[in-house]
Amino acid sequence: MDLVPALEEPLKKVLGPATAKVMAEHLGLHTVGDLLHHYPRRYEERGRLTHLADLPMDEHVTVVAQVADARLHTFASAKAPRGKGQRLEVTITDGSGRLQLVFFGAGVHKPHKELLPGTRAMFAGKVSVFNRRLQLAHPAYELLRGDAEETVETWAGALIPIYPATAKMESWKIGKALQTVLPSAQEALDPLPDSLREGRGLLPLPEALLKIHRPHTPADVEAARARLKWDEAFVLQTALARRRHADALLPAVARRPKPDGLLTAFDDRLPFTLTDGQRKVSEEIFAGLAAEHPMHRLLQGEVGSGKTLVALRAMLAVVDAGGQAAMLAPTEVLAQQHHRSVTEMMGELAEGGMLGGVDDATKVVLLTGSMGVAARRAALLDLATGEAGVVIGTHALIEDKVQFHDLGLVVVDEQHRFGVEQRDALRGKGKQPPHLLVMTATPIPRTVAMTVFGDLETSVLDQLPAGRSPIASHVVPAADKPHFLARAWERVREEVDKGHQAYVVCPRIGDEEDGPKKAGRKKPPEDEAERRPPLAVLDIADQLGRGPLHGLRVEVLHGRMQPDDKDAVMRRFTAGETDVLVATTVIEVGVNVPNATAMVIMDADRFGVSQLHQLRGRVGRGSAPGLCLLVTEMPEASPARQRLGAVASTLDGFELSRIDLEQRREGDVLGQAQSGTRSSLRMLAVIDDEEIIAEAREEATRVVAADPELRHLPALRTALDALLDEEREQYLEKG
Repeated sequence: MDLVPALEEPLKKVLGPATAKVMAEHLGLHTVGDLLHHYPRRYEERGRLTHLADLPMDEHVTVVAQVADARLHTFASAKAPRGKGQRLEVTITDGSGRLQLVFFGAGVHKPHKELLPGTRAMFAGKVSVFNRRLQLAHPAYELLRGDAEETVETWAGALIPIYPATAKMESWKIGKALQTVLPSAQEALDPLPDSLREGRGLLPLPEALLKIHRPHTPADVEAARARLKWDEAFVLQTALARRRHADALLPAVARRPKPDGLLTAFDDRLPFTLTDGQRKVSEEIFAGLAAEHPMHRLLQGEVGSGKTLVALRAMLAVVDAGGQAAMLAPTEVLAQQHHRSVTEMMGELAEGGMLGGVDDATKVVLLTGSMGVAARRAALLDLATGEAGVVIGTHALIEDKVQFHDLGLVVVDEQHRFGVEQRDALRGKGKQPPHLLVMTATPIPRTVAMTVFGDLETSVLDQLPAGRSPIASHVVPAADKPHFLARAWERVREEVDKGHQAYVVCPRIGDEEDGPKKAGRKKPPEDEAERRPPLAVLDIADQLGRGPLHGLRVEVLHGRMQPDDKDAVMRRFTAGETDVLVATTVIEVGVNVPNATAMVIMDADRFGVSQLHQLRGRVGRGSAPGLCLLVTEMPEASPARQRLGAVASTLDGFELSRIDLEQRREGDVLGQAQSGTRSSLRMLAVIDDEEIIAEAREEATRVVAADPELRHLPALRTALDALLDEEREQYLEKG
């Protein structure tokens, strides 16, 4: 079907090449349709002034305010030595806060004439601080004038849309461009089936587009938003429903474990009983493996809930059924750690074909890019012959040379670290599509699971095994209270004196060319913490070894070390031969040293909420309680500090993932890194709109079951084509 001509019209034909170029480069808008779907971020009521007290630093903002004061200063400067330099200072107010505008040189004449006290206008610029006061330097502005016939009441009540804007394209310029293209909204094809739209009392799409850009009342805005949210949720859920439908038609080998086989032998040798959660999730996975179409399951769970054990039981069930299982890890450190823990858990069951191996035993091999030629050749041979039932490796597993005898299950650890092409390449190595189990230790709110992983069934492990200890978390404000940091190092010493070990985590390695010494220190003190380079492993390890941790056995671990060196460091730390490990986030997932009880995270504000939760999960893994100290130089009122406070206040990963998502909600839930395209969700908030997403999923599943090719819904098919450009289609297919 042809795309809608009016909405596919290039903006350069409608707005001219100069405006279109700025919109394409700075806002990613290319067509009339793109612009119509560039919705206002919020609305100002003319006459009701903005709250200036909450403006974010260093961000480009648009405010509606009233001029309180305007003063022109003349001064001498290098360019105007006779005192002819001019600076215009304009103060605008909203009744609760004030903001200073500054204009220099030739730029003062127009605002000096126009920005008189009492004048209302829209101002746009980047918020900065000068002499401890918020200011906008040389802001763009648009005077708000009422028409001659307009009464004060109608002028004050009109809603002004404020658009997501940039320094090159202010909100009011976007508004003017929209005025030009808005008539085209009448030609927008409606992707929602009539029955769905009418049954839920939603506006037709053309009317919703008109009301979102030119509302008369707040009720217009609400009705338009409700409709446009449904559009986004329904089109996305239809794409995912079609993916699930197609997957269900693919053939796969059913893998049912034989009774009293390898899995039973493994369970018998476990020194503990499985939690109820582990049993329930295992049953869900076994049911998926027994199906004759590929299982696609997401296994998510709290840090330390035993996901690796559940995944290993699934792998052993497949080996029992005559197949092979592969676990793909994002780093060599993690692949080696998994290999070590799996062979330890399995004992003689991992010694298939060896003297001392038991009847049901299999071989567990490791395959990474840095292995020696002989070891690699032996591992490849074990995979090709089927001698190795279980393989654990990095992206080296997906190279062309790697051939499996009968690949039945792929387990992907920490899904978000892999490109979709890599996962797909490994899945393509089976005789028929293998079953897929994706593990993530980052708890995902239900709505995100329904969007990002909407083509996967979800299993959740939210119960920690017995014996796991609580972790106490505290924020250490190093700038406000330096003695708190000194106390942090004392606490590390106390833990080591008790026979325990500690991690110190830094954001950077430290031998980069732009190290701290070259960074320069001539910066205002208020943004020193923000502007200086992040603290580095090599620098901190050196300082600790010579200072507060002198005499302790301190080692470093980071991603640029040779694989053998990394492995040696981890082995020594695991064996208790190292007291303190100073590391980057290479220890974020999978590293399991029960004797490590303390963690100090330097520059903690540089890490995301979920990442901090992951890191914290490395301590408290044994019987002794864990301690996590979040060191920051950010001021108490800053959002970064509040984020750290949230992490310190709860160990609930699902709650933290909600906080994390709320802070990053501008991003694309399909993942820009994976799909390479602009955000597909402009109106839908995946946290707040849980009900819409759940209902849209049900409706989409019903529509696709009745008409998989959408032959009777051409407008929905067109909307899907627009959403699923080639890259995004691949992302969904391979997810």
